Amino acid sequence: MRVGFVLSEMGIGLRRNLSMAISVILVTMVSLFFFGAALLVQSQVQTMKGFWYDKVQVSVYLCGELDDSPRCIDGAVTQSQRDAILETLETGPLDPYVDRVFYESSQQAYERFIEQFEDSAITENVTPDVLPESFRVKLADPTKYQVIAEQLANTAGVERVQDDHRILDPLFAALDAATYVALVLAGLMLLCAVLLVSTTIRLTAFSRRREIGIMRLVGASRWIIQLPFVLEGVLATLLGAALASTALWVIVDRGLGQLSSGRELQVRLIDTTDVLQQLPYLFGLGIAVAVLASLISLHRWLRI
Repeated sequence: MRVGFVLSEMGIGLRRNLSMAISVILVTMVSLFFFGAALLVQSQVQTMKGFWYDKVQVSVYLCGELDDSPRCIDGAVTQSQRDAILETLETGPLDPYVDRVFYESSQQAYERFIEQFEDSAITENVTPDVLPESFRVKLADPTKYQVIAEQLANTAGVERVQDDHRILDPLFAALDAATYVALVLAGLMLLCAVLLVSTTIRLTAFSRRREIGIMRLVGASRWIIQLPFVLEGVLATLLGAALASTALWVIVDRGLGQLSSGRELQVRLIDTTDVLQQLPYLFGLGIAVAVLASLISLHRWLRI
């Protein structure tokens, strides 16, 4: 009996304020779409970091005959200096930070360069002697690059130490910035959703103030009076969450799915499985917004 009454009252409220309910659905959809997009972008960033940070290396470039760096005033690196650098990397204080060390000669660097840029005209102007020999260092902890750089900063025969992370960090910084922008937009839109839900509840309660007065006179409990209004907001935000989830699903499935289809990508792109993992957050946040806005509106403004 009470369930039927509550659902009946909820239906009446939605019919009387259909345009406001649609507004709540649309605003909730947009806000949760941005929120879900931010979660997916952050998931992709973490996947890419885990993949690339495990593969990038620290390159210790050695002095060559043509180097004019202040660190190479004594000319090209000697065999004794080369051995000392290798010993420093493989033993002593750097040993806990280094996983593996690979030596690459100028000729090997040239061959790798030609392989990477075989279709470019730039290869015509490059010879082995202009490419420095180097040690490629794979770190046990990729975040400890600075330890290697500081230890080898004043080592004879070292021209410079370069961390490949510096190439990737601007990309990840841009993706992180996009995540924060999406979260800010989601926050603003969620605030709009809260205000819209509150306004809708207030208008509905005002239009039904006579029925509410009668219910209070006959001894209806506080929750019986409030529940239809709360459910109206919850239903609207759930529909918004469903639309946002559908939009994210379509974009990921049709967009990124087509991008990765038939291609051997080095890093995994987010897919519909990641969208499914975010659904509890989207629907949970939608319900929380509706319940919070409804209770605040009923308690503080209508004083039922």
